[in-house]
Amino acid sequence: MGNEEPTSSLNSRTRVKTLAGITRSDNARFFPGGEVPQLCLTQGLGTIRDAGQAVLVALGANKAAAVRAMVEGPVSAFCPASVLQLHQHAVVVLDPEAAAELQLADYYRRAQGLNDRLLGR
Repeated sequence: MGNEEPTSSLNSRTRVKTLAGITRSDNARFFPGGEVPQLCLTQGLGTIRDAGQAVLVALGANKAAAVRAMVEGPVSAFCPASVLQLHQHAVVVLDPEAAAELQLADYYRRAQGLNDRLLGR
């Protein structure tokens, strides 16, 4: 999520954060001059957790492992998005490719269908 690096505190607030080397490498394509930022402004996992609502959108097969860790793994600073498991009103929007590694994908689809029917959608 955003610029939350692995091991960010689950209680962190909006702040300036030092970017990990892998994040800087991944984002180098956005900085053709080679000046990849070393710092960023990020909301913080505690700030996100305490928000009234949260929406996470993940698209593509390259997100499947992260989605599995976020949804079905333990809440952990090693998977910052897993903090959404503690959120009171989080919505996760996935395409089939991003959802491909979820072990309980059929259950989630069935539960969503039942919820939709209960709510008259």
